[in-house]
Amino acid sequence: MLSGRALALAVLAWSFLKVSVRRLFDGPSGLALFHENYDADRLPPLSPAERAALPGFSRCIACGRCDLGEAERIAASGGAYPGLMTVVLASSRSMPDFDAAALALAHVPEAVLAEKERICPTGVPFRALAGFVRSKASAQAALSANGAGAEPAALALVAAVTPAAADLDPSSADRAAPEAL
Repeated sequence: MLSGRALALAVLAWSFLKVSVRRLFDGPSGLALFHENYDADRLPPLSPAERAALPGFSRCIACGRCDLGEAERIAASGGAYPGLMTVVLASSRSMPDFDAAALALAHVPEAVLAEKERICPTGVPFRALAGFVRSKASAQAALSANGAGAEPAALALVAAVTPAAADLDPSSADRAAPEAL
């Protein structure tokens, strides 16, 4: 029976042999394997430029400054737009449901995104993030149209975790009040 270093080398050699044989005889790899694994999840690949931009999107520290003055848009969205901070956090921490994020961002004009960039203490590029989300939503729609992915997800999750504007507690009113500079 092998033990210690000899066992570790034997396990490593066996693993190397298995990986080598699989690479010779198995199916797709690289981008083809990515599509095979993730198209059903509607997860589009990222370009090198998009990967480079992701750290800037995740600068958000959840301070809530970008939600100031958003009460009317939140109420008018009927649950599709929970506030900019929530959309930014959800869009930058993992690969979100881009369809839902794009629907939420449709309630925020570009001029407002530019103003929010100005007041953000960490410099989150809201307009670039919105463009990224919209382009990925379009890519997901194309995957769905080609039958490669599932149908677009409903906004049930967003509605389930987002309270209706009438249900907001009074302590959240200060988030929605215009900021005094």
